[in-house]
Amino acid sequence: MQSMLEPIYEFLSCETPDAWVEVALDNQEVMLIDHCNCEKKAANTAISLIFRYTERNDLLMKMSKLAREELRHFEQVLQIMKRRNIEYTDLSASRYASKLFKHARKQEPDALVDRLIVGAFIEARSCERFAKVAPRLDDELNKFYLSLLKSESRHFRDYLKLAADYSEQDISSRIAEFAEVEADLILSPDNEFRFHSGIPA
Repeated sequence: MQSMLEPIYEFLSCETPDAWVEVALDNQEVMLIDHCNCEKKAANTAISLIFRYTERNDLLMKMSKLAREELRHFEQVLQIMKRRNIEYTDLSASRYASKLFKHARKQEPDALVDRLIVGAFIEARSCERFAKVAPRLDDELNKFYLSLLKSESRHFRDYLKLAADYSEQDISSRIAEFAEVEADLILSPDNEFRFHSGIPA
């Protein structure tokens, strides 16, 4: 598992604070509902890329597989929630993804490159948080969250490789810019707890 996570830790500029983990443990119903939302949104993001960039065959194939996996994860979270009598209620979205996408450029092909970089950050942070919180959860959730690490880390790599392939220049500096924005979202106070929220205020 450690070898799988090393690229994730190298990519992200900070680790999830312990304060977030403690709040997650005290709000597991909200964590599961928002996790369910995250899987649904991840599938939707992949499908939207398929519709928008029909000329890029390698992207279509990777996003098609990714969308299917995310929807399978969505179903698995729903099943866990059902077993625990957790109602799938509406939750407001966290600021995380919208703030990252707000930083993205608008003109192509830079817009696609930035969307893919943001996708890589979302998948990397998800993977890091699964690993961070899993050891503190019950056996069912521990096994489930650890089982997600392989697919989430692959999604991270796929997004990053596609971004590098489609960019007309090296993406290192662009990654660094997003890393600064992402770390600020993770380390700054947040008014509500969500799977990708910052430090609970």
